[in-house]
Amino acid sequence: MNPRQIAESSILVVHEDPEIRSLVQRVLQRDCGLLESAVDAREAQQLCERCHFDVLITDYRAPQGVEPGWLKQVRARNARMDVILLTARADLDLAITALREGVSDLICKPFRSADIRQAVQRCLQHRPQQQPGHALRSDTAAFPETPDIIGQSPLIRELCELVGRVAPTHSNLLIEGETGTGKELVAQAIHDLSMRSGPFVPVNCGSISPELLESELFGHTRGAFTGAHTAREGLCAYAAGGTLFLDEIGEMSMPMQVKLLRMLEQRVIRPVGVDREQPVDCRVVAATNCSLQEFVRIGRFREDLYYRLNVLTIQVPPLRDRLEDIPLLARYFIQKLAGELNAPGFALGERELTRMQQYHWPGNVRELRNIIERGLLLGEMPANCFIDGPAVAAGPANVPEFRVPPGWTLNELERHYLMRTLEVAKGNKSETARRLGISRKTIERKLHEWRH
Repeated sequence: MNPRQIAESSILVVHEDPEIRSLVQRVLQRDCGLLESAVDAREAQQLCERCHFDVLITDYRAPQGVEPGWLKQVRARNARMDVILLTARADLDLAITALREGVSDLICKPFRSADIRQAVQRCLQHRPQQQPGHALRSDTAAFPETPDIIGQSPLIRELCELVGRVAPTHSNLLIEGETGTGKELVAQAIHDLSMRSGPFVPVNCGSISPELLESELFGHTRGAFTGAHTAREGLCAYAAGGTLFLDEIGEMSMPMQVKLLRMLEQRVIRPVGVDREQPVDCRVVAATNCSLQEFVRIGRFREDLYYRLNVLTIQVPPLRDRLEDIPLLARYFIQKLAGELNAPGFALGERELTRMQQYHWPGNVRELRNIIERGLLLGEMPANCFIDGPAVAAGPANVPEFRVPPGWTLNELERHYLMRTLEVAKGNKSETARRLGISRKTIERKLHEWRH
């Protein structure tokens, strides 16, 4: 068994027989990160409300206090959790019923220690690499339905409740938030809770040139353009039955917006160089760090596409609006990154946390993660590792101040503000992007437009 996978996993054993519970615990307790046991469904439910579990090991018979079909209820609350059933009989009908209820593995009694280990190993092996690392303890205040979203602030609670409510639907969604707030994390949580069988496919529209984006999304046939030596299936087809996540949707060119609108309306795509349209079945979740409404107003984004995407908008709050979550996030990143970097961790005292909560965090959660990683590498406390020096009192973002001359247009204001910030950052485009909360690609595109 992969030592790291089992060490980062969380397992719940639910069984009425104390001998069976004790046996399973003896087999797994030395290796797994979190191991809990429960006698009945009521006790198991209390544990699930406090912790996220990767694997549930239980008996085929419903535990006390639960009606038949209880496994479906458990799976509905946590789509990521694998279920291993212990049963005294093995036949085809049982296997089919178990699979329909979302069971990952069956173990027949009497069983050996190796049977338990191998079943857990099979469950963990089929997960994506990052998932076991997201098996969070209760002290990170992650919600059972959205274990990757950490926080206890009212804004995060509202966000998690909304994600849980919209995830099972098939509606297109638009996620808005500043750079580094975790928009892709929210999109991943929506996909994980949607029970869709296909993959989660992220696409950064700002990092792919307009000429190549159509081929990336829709695919192409051999010889469709120079360099197309073989036919290629697009990401829309690859995401069949799953979720297509279009990040930085505001960077998409107008011609590509027309093609995306047709895909959303007709549920068909036309690969480059192909005459016939092909059906496509994927849910589209888009994200942006800018105001699409403003882009619609100035003619940079199609209004019909905006309303097609914006069935529901999910706002991801910036870190400065949920400062009470900084201690939870910081401790989580310290625990996670210390293991990855093989570096000694450190404890954050009240004084250190207060200094971190006084910082404005223009780069949001991504900047917090980077600060923690920098501190671990340098052996310094996080508040001493800010690029601009120690944390300062919360206030306006770390960008230059200036007065707006009367009569300026929005474009003139935007240009002056960006150029002034670039000057303060000594020409560093990455630092300018961090301070303004936009992508480096956006800065390069705007500079190119202004030069011409």
